[in-house]
Amino acid sequence: MKRFRWFALTALLAAVAATAQQPGPRREDDFPRLPDGRSQLEEILKADHNASLKDAAELVRLSEELKLELEKSGRHVLSLGMIKKTEEIEKLAKRIRSRLKRY
Repeated sequence: MKRFRWFALTALLAAVAATAQQPGPRREDDFPRLPDGRSQLEEILKADHNASLKDAAELVRLSEELKLELEKSGRHVLSLGMIKKTEEIEKLAKRIRSRLKRY
């Protein structure tokens, strides 16, 4: 029983140490420079921003299509297309959120 406690305590301390060593927010100095001298972080952020804008436009388009389908259908009608659109909307929103939270 004493060995089990020692093992459990050691495992707990190792887990705490591992979470404490997780890196904080990234800084521009943590990224190398591109061959032309531009910051790699800036280029990554620019690409992420453009991708998020594209995804947001798609999100708006899908939302408008879903709204039109809901207006056309009756109260008790639910099509498979509507469900697929809501899943795609959710996927796009999660993708945008993950890009925004990355850095």
